[in-house]
Amino acid sequence: MSYFLPLTLHLLAAIAFVGTVFFEVIMLPGIRRRLPADVMREIERALGNRATAIMPWVLLTLYAAGLALAWQHRGALAAPLASTFGALLSLKILLALSVFGHFCTAMLWRRRGLLSGRRSRVLHRSVFCHALLIVVLAKAMWFLNG
Repeated sequence: MSYFLPLTLHLLAAIAFVGTVFFEVIMLPGIRRRLPADVMREIERALGNRATAIMPWVLLTLYAAGLALAWQHRGALAAPLASTFGALLSLKILLALSVFGHFCTAMLWRRRGLLSGRRSRVLHRSVFCHALLIVVLAKAMWFLNG
C-alpha cells in the first residue's frame, strides 16, 4: 500500500476528530451561555448521540491509518531516542494511546450512566490538550528532522 493513502485517511480523520473536539470545547461553552438550560441539554444530548454513532468510525480510520503509517517508520520506532523524529513520533503515539483511553472511558461511563456534564467537560478538555500536542508534534517531527 502506498504511503499516500494511509496518510490522507489519517489526516482527514484527524481533521474530523480534532474539529469535533474543538467544537465541543471552544464553541459550545459560548453557545451554552446564550440558550436556556433545557434547550442546551437537548442539543448536547443530540450531539452526544450523533458523536457516539460517528466517532467510533472516525477513530477506527484514524488509528488504523496511524498504524499503517507507524509501520512505515518502524525503524525510527525501534530506537526512538536515536533521532528527534523517532522521539517525537513515540511521544505522539503515547498521546494518541492516551486519547484512545479517554475515548474508551467516556464510552464506558456513557453506557453505565456515569458520564455527567462535569466528567464530560474534563475529558473533552483533556482530549483537546492531547490533540493540540499531537498536531504540534506531527508538524515538529518533519520540521525538526531537517
